[in-house]
Amino acid sequence: MHKEFLMGNEAIGMACIAAGVNVVAGYPGTPSTEVLETIAKENDGSVYVEWSVNEKAALEVAAGAAYSGARTLVTMKQVGLNVASDPLMSLEYVGVKGGMVVLVADDPGPISSQTEQDTRTFAEYSKVPCFDPSDAKEAYEMIFEAFALSEKYNTPVFMRPTTRVCHSYQSIDVRDYAEYEDHRPEGFVKDSKRWVIFPKLSYANHAKIEERNGALSDEFSSNERNSVTAGTVRKGIAAQGISFANVKDILDDAREQGKKVPALLKISTPFPFPEKLACEFMKSVDEVLVIEELDPFIERHLLQVCGKFGVSVKITGKLTGTVARSGENMPDLIAKYISDFMGWESSSCALPQTPELPVRPPVLCAGCPHRASFYAVKKAMKGKETIFAGDIGCYTLGNAMPLDMVDTCLCMGAGLGIAQGVGRVKPDTKCFAFVGDSTFFASAITGVVNAVYNQADMTLIVLDNSTTAMTGHQPHPGTGHTMMGEFTDKIDIEKILRGIGVETVVRQDPFKLDEAVETVKKVADEPGVKAIIFEAPCAVLFKPETPYEVDLNRCVDCKMCIREIGCPGVVLKDGHVAVDPALCNGCGLCSQICPCEAIGKAVKE
Repeated sequence: MHKEFLMGNEAIGMACIAAGVNVVAGYPGTPSTEVLETIAKENDGSVYVEWSVNEKAALEVAAGAAYSGARTLVTMKQVGLNVASDPLMSLEYVGVKGGMVVLVADDPGPISSQTEQDTRTFAEYSKVPCFDPSDAKEAYEMIFEAFALSEKYNTPVFMRPTTRVCHSYQSIDVRDYAEYEDHRPEGFVKDSKRWVIFPKLSYANHAKIEERNGALSDEFSSNERNSVTAGTVRKGIAAQGISFANVKDILDDAREQGKKVPALLKISTPFPFPEKLACEFMKSVDEVLVIEELDPFIERHLLQVCGKFGVSVKITGKLTGTVARSGENMPDLIAKYISDFMGWESSSCALPQTPELPVRPPVLCAGCPHRASFYAVKKAMKGKETIFAGDIGCYTLGNAMPLDMVDTCLCMGAGLGIAQGVGRVKPDTKCFAFVGDSTFFASAITGVVNAVYNQADMTLIVLDNSTTAMTGHQPHPGTGHTMMGEFTDKIDIEKILRGIGVETVVRQDPFKLDEAVETVKKVADEPGVKAIIFEAPCAVLFKPETPYEVDLNRCVDCKMCIREIGCPGVVLKDGHVAVDPALCNGCGLCSQICPCEAIGKAVKE
């Protein structure tokens, strides 16, 4: 063993390599992305790693490998589990042969997500065992246990780190190369009675799953990951994940100050719930405060245990409104909850006050081609009744003023269906659906098929910047290379659209503003389903061109360049419009907007 200072996601990835993982598949999504990237970077070439087209495909690839005896990992964020849920629900009934860990990173806050859904609740719903680490070190250690449990019970297993676990750093004892497990799968063995899901098999396996989960509840009650720390009063706190880590820090400080402290129940394997351990804990206290993220999962199970075993304890938490029902359990909030619960003076465990940070709303980068695309559509449709259905990605930021070009955003690929639905209610509305190139492959193709088949009248705008920009520039089917470093034929979006039956498909450079505006006007007026592919590379990935500057002799301070596009590279300096050369990458969009021709390329000295 040796020590390394690792991010939580890096620790998980390194643990998977050391555990002998054979196949890794996933779809990028913050806060999970670095797990797969770490495995791709750090393994010796023996591990197959892929960014799949979406989470459903990733889980099915991993299932096939697990059927063959391989140890597999699937990575995604919590909303990705919705996409993967179809195969997962059936896979739990069929089971696996090789160990299979489904890593789902939850996002309390939410910091970068559409939802605050809790994978622990999904684990109970799907009957899949779940591990819930409290820090990077525990996440590293849990991976080995998760693979072993999966193989012991022939079941997929959830690993549920949250954002603060995924992105925190810790010094961790990691295995040396000589300690790595060498897992060699035997290959797929035909057995239709095992691998082909029929109602009779499902019925029989359902009974086995329920029996197994009962046994796992007992096993988890004696698992060292779940623990009870004795207190000095007949009060207790139950916690999990990063909330447990914060609670423990506060109680450790209180002990040093000579305060009376409550007992502490740690739940690291929330499903199947360790009922026997929880029961013993509650028999030792009269009142319990539950601090957890996100659902009142532990709280509900403690109430069930009280009813099942006849334990009389007062339980408070989210269900009673004692703890906030949404958002992160920030350390200062946890300190207040504990102070109120224990009757301490709030100031006695208050955390140091940090300076208030300035508000920095997210914006499209300077030179982002999506800004130019949105602006071209906005100009072309000025004065017409329109709807701009957005999607998940950098381009969601097109909703911000002054662009104001995202009227709806639901989930990946949904903009196509929403645009069709609006058009059915009010046919005179010009309906647009915006989608990125990565999202097009992940979840938008079926929406186009639906539109063509049902003869919708809408315009699809594909914002093609040749990468998966929002999550860190991962490859996708249109980039021409894979996560294994192999070059492959680019899958052509235009050919897909024409193959589906979209007859009008136009490629357009969004930075040629006048031309782009005319293209939108022309295409939008055609009947049926039509598409414009705005092609320009992500501004982050390419070397900037010569920056632009403002000629103050021509500028009349109309500020149209600022009001129209909101580029962070165009600023006010000493009361006058200026271009920040540190941000400008020379896209030239502002110069095309300026009515005085006062913005041009900077003259090199």
